[in-house]
Amino acid sequence: MVDNAFVALTHSSTLRRLLYEALAALGLDPTDTYRRAYAGVALAAPLLEAREEHDNAPRFWQALEGISGDTDIGLHLGEVMQPRPMDVVSYLLLAARDLRQGLQAFVRFQHILSGGFAARLQEQGDEAHLVIDLNYREVGSLRQQMECLAVLLSKMLASAAGGELPLMGVEFRHRAPRKLAEHRRLLSVEPRFSRPHDVLILPRALLSRPSRSASPRLFEVLSEEAEKQLAGLVENQLLARVRYWLEVNLGGTTCSLEACALALGSNRGALQRSLSEQGSSFRALHDEVRRLRALRLLDQGLGVREVARACGFAELSPFYRAFRRWQGGTPRGLVSRHGSTGGEALA
Repeated sequence: MVDNAFVALTHSSTLRRLLYEALAALGLDPTDTYRRAYAGVALAAPLLEAREEHDNAPRFWQALEGISGDTDIGLHLGEVMQPRPMDVVSYLLLAARDLRQGLQAFVRFQHILSGGFAARLQEQGDEAHLVIDLNYREVGSLRQQMECLAVLLSKMLASAAGGELPLMGVEFRHRAPRKLAEHRRLLSVEPRFSRPHDVLILPRALLSRPSRSASPRLFEVLSEEAEKQLAGLVENQLLARVRYWLEVNLGGTTCSLEACALALGSNRGALQRSLSEQGSSFRALHDEVRRLRALRLLDQGLGVREVARACGFAELSPFYRAFRRWQGGTPRGLVSRHGSTGGEALA
């Protein structure tokens, strides 16, 4: 078992430091808060195996409301955080020629901050949508974490934009809390909940406003450093990132090559070529993640229908065919426990 006081919620020292400082500013001892959040949890090899460092985060954010007694603790942490440039990504935001270039750099190098980011920038009409999804294995969006991040990022972007950031909207994946007064006060808009993504919506015209701190040469140097840091991250290796995306999305949405490429900031052809260069393919990785999940869930005693659905199969017959391929034949016990291997729909 690891020491709960030193559980890393992310490999980003910047985000950890801002969180520690904010906890202290709200009168919560950071070390004690961490110990209480992970009390009785054995973070041994089975839990951490093949997972990224940020996957330790859900337990902390889920426990934080109960520890603090504050139903809006995420918003209040974001409120007291004092964002300042402490890493290559935040310096890139400041050195960019405008907010568009800064956000493009944020999206490009997002995994320096957290391996769970699935951020992207979309420009639609008069709006710019900064998707800030953070994904964890088999865990949905975390309300307190995402509300904290929304407030923190809005302050960081305001600084990069020259001191103001008139948000047009904020969307969250989690369900709406009972009271929204603090959301309105700190975000200056009425958030929408139960949406497909966590999103900050900005005026598109703001993206092209020249930055007062722009430095093309510094931006070039910082970009080179960011590329080196990105290449050095174990969790950012292509095969690991694709496996992770599949693990997060399997059974919940269509896991296509196109959708994965979009989430990773690439395109279908480029991702296909990159996987081929690594001696793999999207189909092979998809099959691998499905196989491991199926075996794990069957070992846990789940019924075959539930397992097939959780692995992204719409019918039983394709699941059985895949299982025979994985195992060299359908185990007799699987058929006897669950009946026919015919083409029964799972809907």
